[in-house]
Amino acid sequence: MTDITLKIREIATRLLQSDQVDVFVGWEKGPQEYQTRPFFVRRVEDVEKLVFNEYSIHNLTNYLLKYRDSTDRVGLVVKGCDSRGIVRLLQDNQFKRNRLYIVGVCCPGIKDPLKIAKNQSGLACPPNNEEIADKCTRCLVPNPIIYDELLGESQEPHNSGERFSEIKTIENMDPNQRYQFFEDTLTQCIRCYACRQVCVACNCRTCIFDEMKPQWVGRENSTTDNMMYHLVKAMHMAGRCIECGECERVCPVNIPLMLINSKLVKDMDHFFGSYEAGMEYVEGQKPPLSVYNPDDPDDFI
Repeated sequence: MTDITLKIREIATRLLQSDQVDVFVGWEKGPQEYQTRPFFVRRVEDVEKLVFNEYSIHNLTNYLLKYRDSTDRVGLVVKGCDSRGIVRLLQDNQFKRNRLYIVGVCCPGIKDPLKIAKNQSGLACPPNNEEIADKCTRCLVPNPIIYDELLGESQEPHNSGERFSEIKTIENMDPNQRYQFFEDTLTQCIRCYACRQVCVACNCRTCIFDEMKPQWVGRENSTTDNMMYHLVKAMHMAGRCIECGECERVCPVNIPLMLINSKLVKDMDHFFGSYEAGMEYVEGQKPPLSVYNPDDPDDFI
């Protein structure tokens, strides 16, 4: 990955020197060997800090929201799953394409620094020694969807086995079993909102869960409020989840959030026909649940 790092630095230097971008977003080395962190470059002198390595796991597209109200032109590095997030932001009118310079990297699979930190701390019992992050084992898009420059060799999807096998297990439960499963699972939630903060599709300016007047969902860490939080969030993700898996990865209590999101992906594809969020950028195109037509089916009313 050293070659990719050097190319990213070369591109960032060129873009900043030619005044094509005002800021370039990538990764820099963290304090531990297994850590990287998002890095925002505005000066050519800082370009040497940019890296791309086996721990460059963060989805940088989420940071574009920090610049949506500015006039800054932004260059950034994206992996395959990250690039679907850019399509989401463009479709949501959160950013203009002409303000972006996208450096795509074909992703061979990334290691999860959180796993390694837990292993080294002794908190992971038993230790997890998988080579790549869990989310990478489900990845369908290792190669960027949208980019201005592409780095690295094209990669094959890393996913193995049937895509929705876990979902079918839940679907085959009777209603009482299914309710009990989700009650037991979501009771563990501590309402830290890490899943919301890391999600590129959660781009509302004021989140419904932060509203105080009216207060739609209670602040209590209770089964009822936890289930309401995840139900409302899931409805907002329908047709919009890019399956980057960051929500599940950062969850401190290991709630299998992608079970819920994958069920939504499966149903959206079933009801709206061969639809995958963020897989193609067509200017003006919206996700199915973001548009309304007078002749939409209304048999459920």
